[in-house]
Amino acid sequence: MVAINFFDCKKMLRQFALVVCALSVVPVFAAVLPDERVDILEHQYDGGGIQVTGPSILVRKNIGKSVSVSANYYVDMVSSASIDVLASASRYSEERKQKSVSVDYMFDRTNFSLGYTTSDENDYQAKTYNLGVTQSFFGDLTTLNFGFSFGQDVVGRNLKGVPDPDFHLDKEQRRYSLNLSQILTKNLIAEISLESGSEACINMAEGETCLNNPYRSYSYLQNGVRALALEKYPLTHNSDAGSLRAIYHLPYSASVRADVRRYTDSWGITATNAEVRYIHDFKKDLLVEVKYRVYSQTEAEFYSDLFPYKDAQNFMARDKELSPFSSKTIGLGLTYKFPWTIPGVDKSTANLFWDHMKIDYEDFRDYANFGGTKAPASGYKVGEEPLYTLDADVIRFYLSFWF
Repeated sequence: MVAINFFDCKKMLRQFALVVCALSVVPVFAAVLPDERVDILEHQYDGGGIQVTGPSILVRKNIGKSVSVSANYYVDMVSSASIDVLASASRYSEERKQKSVSVDYMFDRTNFSLGYTTSDENDYQAKTYNLGVTQSFFGDLTTLNFGFSFGQDVVGRNLKGVPDPDFHLDKEQRRYSLNLSQILTKNLIAEISLESGSEACINMAEGETCLNNPYRSYSYLQNGVRALALEKYPLTHNSDAGSLRAIYHLPYSASVRADVRRYTDSWGITATNAEVRYIHDFKKDLLVEVKYRVYSQTEAEFYSDLFPYKDAQNFMARDKELSPFSSKTIGLGLTYKFPWTIPGVDKSTANLFWDHMKIDYEDFRDYANFGGTKAPASGYKVGEEPLYTLDADVIRFYLSFWF
C-alpha cells in the first residue's frame, strides 16, 4: 500500500486502483519469488465531491520453486458531484470492475514477469499487458529491473445514462521503466528509476480526440459571463520521469525512507514531489508508519481557467489536473501481527492506512459554487472567483495471510 497520485475523476480512480492493488512498498532487490499470501481489502476515498468505496482481493501462490502466479479482483463504486460535474453536468454514480493476473518465473538470479489487466465501466474499457525482467548482480547487492506495458483503451460516452452507440474512440498507451537498486551498506539501500510513457489516439476522425474527458468543457468569456464548449486536446501525450529513493535502517527497530521524483511531458507540465516516511517496529508485532509528501506542478500549455473567446486556439482545456497546483499529504499506517496461529497460515496481519491530502489550485476558480455560467458571481468579477481547494481522505483497511 502506498500513496495515491492523482485527467478527471475516472483517470484518478484508475490510478488509485493500480496503487491500491500493488500491496507492496519495497522493491525487489534480488531474484526471489513473491511471498505466498492473500490480501482482502476495503478502501474508501472521500474528497472534492467524489466518494469511492469498494473491495479488492489479491491471491499469490507459488508453483514449485520457480513459478509464482497471482490474481486480483478490484471494484470501486463511485458517487460524484465534483467541481467539474457541478460546472457542466449532474451528479452520477457508477461501478468499475478491474481484474488482473500475473506470473513470475525465476531462473538463477533472474526474474521474468508477465501480467494482464482488464478494467470495465459503462463508458470506458481498458486492457493492459505488461512484462518485466529483474536481474541481480554482485552477490545480490545490485539489482536491475526493466519493465514495459502496453494498453489498449476504448473511450465511450453516456447520454442521459445510456451508452452512445456512435461514440467510440480508441487509445493506445506504452510505458517503459528502468530501475537500478544498490545495497550501499548494511543499513542503507538506494534506488534510481527512469520512466517514459506515451499515449496516442488511434483512427480519429477530424476534430476528434481521445485524451480528454468527453463530458468536460472549457469556459470562455461571452457577453460578460462564462460560456462553455467541449475541450479540445492534442492526439498524443509523451512523458518522462526520474526518481531517487533511499531507505535507511536506524540503530533501533525503525527505518526512514525518502523519495524525490521529477516529471516532464510534451504538454508543458513539469512536476516535482518529495516524500519522507518513518517506520517503527514495536515488539515485532506492531508496525507504525508516518509519512509526509509535497507535490507541485506547472500548467499545460493549452490550459486556461477562462479563455477570451470560443475557439481561441487549437487546443483548449480546463481540467484542474492540468492547471498549476500544489498539494500536501500526511499519512499514518498501522500493521498488527496477530499473536495466534491459523491452520495452514504462517502469519496474518491487519493493516490500516489513512492519508489526508490538501490541494491548492493556483489558477482554477470555483465558479460553479459562485454564480455558475448564468451570471457573474455575487461580489466577484468573471474570472476573479475564489480559487478552488480540495481536501480528501483515503482509507485502506486490509487483512493479509501468508501461507
